[in-house]
Amino acid sequence: MKKTALITGATSGIGRATAHEFAKHGINLILCGRRQERLDTIEKALSKQTNVHTLNFDVRDKKATFNAIESLPETFKHIDILINNAGNAHGLDPIETGNIEDWDAMLDINVKGLLYVSKAIIPIMTKNNSGHIINIGSSAGKEVYPKGNVYCGSKHAVLAITEGMRIDLNPYGIKVGAINPGLVETEFSKVRFKGDAIADTVYKGYKALQPEDIADIIYFVITRPTHVNIADLLVFPTAQASSTIVNKNI
Repeated sequence: MKKTALITGATSGIGRATAHEFAKHGINLILCGRRQERLDTIEKALSKQTNVHTLNFDVRDKKATFNAIESLPETFKHIDILINNAGNAHGLDPIETGNIEDWDAMLDINVKGLLYVSKAIIPIMTKNNSGHIINIGSSAGKEVYPKGNVYCGSKHAVLAITEGMRIDLNPYGIKVGAINPGLVETEFSKVRFKGDAIADTVYKGYKALQPEDIADIIYFVITRPTHVNIADLLVFPTAQASSTIVNKNI
């Protein structure tokens, strides 16, 4: 039987690349995002390869999240794989001058949004005594860097929640793991720096990871044998040694 995967943040970056990778292998897709026009575009493209259903909602909105997942047609209600990919970063300020609205946005999406989506889907998996949850973390969840404060805190929370999920869902045979990328060339920097010129320089001078690199890893993780669970994976581009060390001369 074909598996069904739900992917949040599916309209760009890692989420979109993962949708394309899964579609190549015939996995049924539930694609979630805030931008309906982008959902329509990706649905049209991938429907040639697999069955696709889209859900237009913001993971920060608890009611909308639960209503959207509850609205799934019967053919999409058996969710085997959850990719909690929706996330964001805002600003790069020291804690004393940080913007509270930026803090709220990061905690609401990276932490609470992940929890809302998981809460809506976990009962499906516990009922079936099977499932696979992958939370997209970050190298920022492994180490704190200057001016990373709240963003790093949100991604450390993702790793702690992932570990808690894995412990609590162990009796149900549900796999839970985190994939933690370093520098990936996506819309990330444009969102973080709000159109500032620095956004155009973040990925210059070296080869950053591409969304397709992470999508390939995600597909590898979900296709391991039943007895194998990749619990935690950190991946950097070759040029990156840590959150603060990047060789721009490679």
